[in-house]
Amino acid sequence: MILRRSLLASSLAAPLLAAGGAAEAQGAYPSRPVRLLLAFAPGGGTDLIARTLGAAMTPSLGQTLVVENRPGAGGNIATEAVASARPDGYTLLMGNHGPMSVNVSLFRNMRVNPETALEPIGLVADAPLIVVVGPASKATNLPELLAEIRAARGNINYASASNGSASHLAAALMLQMAGLQAEHVPFRGAAPALTDVVAGHLHFMVTTLPSVVGLMTSNAVRPLAVTGDARMALFPNIPTVAETIPTYKATAWYGILAPKGTPEPIRAHIFASMRAALSEPDVVRRLRDEGAEPSSMDGAGFAALIKWERERWATVVRQAGITVD
Repeated sequence: MILRRSLLASSLAAPLLAAGGAAEAQGAYPSRPVRLLLAFAPGGGTDLIARTLGAAMTPSLGQTLVVENRPGAGGNIATEAVASARPDGYTLLMGNHGPMSVNVSLFRNMRVNPETALEPIGLVADAPLIVVVGPASKATNLPELLAEIRAARGNINYASASNGSASHLAAALMLQMAGLQAEHVPFRGAAPALTDVVAGHLHFMVTTLPSVVGLMTSNAVRPLAVTGDARMALFPNIPTVAETIPTYKATAWYGILAPKGTPEPIRAHIFASMRAALSEPDVVRRLRDEGAEPSSMDGAGFAALIKWERERWATVVRQAGITVD
């Protein structure tokens, strides 16, 4: 009888001990450094945003947030690495619109579907691009550029950082909404593309602020419009594309995602740490210096944004016949 009572007591206690152990383990998160993977090489705008955020999140997170660069395959390498990681909160992704929303329309054999393999935690920042022209164009504002394109009947060309890049898609959307055509010339990065715009070989380009702000300052290019839904605080005199083409918007955004199945308390802890970091004045200033506007969008809102962007860019890619190299 004593043995049976002992066994019964042990069997009843086991689930309680297990639950207590799980709660203790969950409450201890994080107990070691957390990795934040991003799909771009060191030194670019995404890298700077990730490292600024990582340093600011470390105190409230409770462990160091280590930024790890995994460039390649249009961002799919980093996405796959995070999707296949354990859903324990120790491997996160700094996702952007390309790998999260556009690649599904560009790559025929994607091994990971971000929509089903990842858990959106929160949007970090949203960054408009800038339409610029060089000496090949006489335009001083966007309506004048659109008039030049219309008069040329397709014999005007524009540069982009690469096929399917943010600069390519933003320009393609602008042309589609204006009912115009121009010849696309892709490059391997924004820098060589802008070199040809400055030299007068190409008429215009839609690009990120960090890649072109120096050329704007030296008057090597003329900024005509920004692609967000509001004017930028840094350049309040530059109008939006939407002021000429109503409802137009095309931005580069950045957000944190975790592997599917990451427990909600862990995701909540990461989101709270992200929100704390983005409330710091120095972080806000550094992001805005990069042309990015800090966000407080939560996981549900971020998931809805990813889905909306996936649908709209699928239409742009299909109508423009965009393919990857």
